[in-house]
Amino acid sequence: MHVIQGQLSAEGKSFGIVISRFNSLVTSQLLNGAIDCITRHGGASESITVAYVPGSFEIPQAAMAMAASGTYDALICLGCVIRGETPHFDYIAGEVTRGLGQIALQTGVPLGFGILTTENLAQALERAGAKGGNKGWDAALSAMELLQVQSQLKKH
Repeated sequence: MHVIQGQLSAEGKSFGIVISRFNSLVTSQLLNGAIDCITRHGGASESITVAYVPGSFEIPQAAMAMAASGTYDALICLGCVIRGETPHFDYIAGEVTRGLGQIALQTGVPLGFGILTTENLAQALERAGAKGGNKGWDAALSAMELLQVQSQLKKH
């Protein structure tokens, strides 16, 4: 029996992070969590490139450009969409999710999904480092693990 599972190491790997400036009170904390995760797992801060975009809707476009560049071993996408009084939330959340899924499948570049979709600001803050942990950290950890799994699958 062969078991393939990711090792949690960022050593020698390069990471592209795409982050939304919209809801920066939340996304800045997600970014701190992602960078902390990478560096605590042996990644060098010089191996991290951060690209800011206006909002979550623009994240897939920047992520696709980063993936197509061939520069990054893995991508981490960070954003925050908070439900309001209009259906705008549903459109944005759905399109960002769909776009990032397509990029991951089309390019094969490991992608950590750190897009918060919450009912209110309090829920978002909880997921950006308060009671709910830091989903930026989680997205970086997922990208790191998937990177290692893909490497093993190519060898297997």
